[in-house]
Amino acid sequence: MLLRAMREASRTALMVAAYRARATDRPDPILRDPWAKALAGEEGEAIARAYDAKFPHMELWIAVRVAWFDRLVREWRGAQVVTLGAGFDTRPARLARAGVRFFEVDQPESQKEKLARLAKLDGYPKDAATYVTCDFEHEDFLDRLSASGFRTDTPALFVWEGVTPYLTEAAVRGTLRRIASGTHAESVVVFDHLRKKIVQGDVPQKDLESREFVAELGEPLRFGVDYPLPLLYEEGFRHVRSVTFDEAALDFTGTYDRDRAFRFQGIVVASVTREDGTSAARPRS
Repeated sequence: MLLRAMREASRTALMVAAYRARATDRPDPILRDPWAKALAGEEGEAIARAYDAKFPHMELWIAVRVAWFDRLVREWRGAQVVTLGAGFDTRPARLARAGVRFFEVDQPESQKEKLARLAKLDGYPKDAATYVTCDFEHEDFLDRLSASGFRTDTPALFVWEGVTPYLTEAAVRGTLRRIASGTHAESVVVFDHLRKKIVQGDVPQKDLESREFVAELGEPLRFGVDYPLPLLYEEGFRHVRSVTFDEAALDFTGTYDRDRAFRFQGIVVASVTREDGTSAARPRS
């Protein structure tokens, strides 16, 4: 489950932090992350500059994704928020509030690198999250979470941002199945995904460059899905909502541009039951 190609620090995670920093510095930002620039460092900024030539809309794409996920975390009424494959995420510090416990789950080497970087940041509230290491090839992330104080009998929001494209379909399904079957039925998972054609390379040459770029960083694209509802249904979810990045960008910026190609990426929110505990299934006639 949740296999990720990690080095001492995921280079795509560094790149994403750099884009968060850029978006934060905009005159009218749709996200604010005061820690992103320091976490990205010079390497992250250099990777982002190189990626700009491959996909010039990446800063906005990241800003929209982060803002959309942030809003969901702010609106979450439960007591637990779990970030799977946390990378250099800073939500526990940025969105902390009384009564909500944040967990971050990641590969040991990735989390070690993140904590080392956080230790150098003056004022970062490192106790804002409970850090859980997991060797996803040999350990069960939910067992590891439970051993760290996570309660499976209490609803949780699982934030799975920027991860599924780098996994196999089996890993994506296994993670979703574990959430659906092993946590409270009102738990919610939110994740982003790419369309199959992007992952498979069935796109114009200019669009292939961005795909090849992340592969050269050591994190090739592996998973895409055009219509995620059937997959989620098969893994136990009965309440599914999805939006394209075009819809999310319109929501946050009031703009639309076909050339961004944001229609090929989506965000999905799913749960086994609704927040009121009722099944989403309709009775048969």
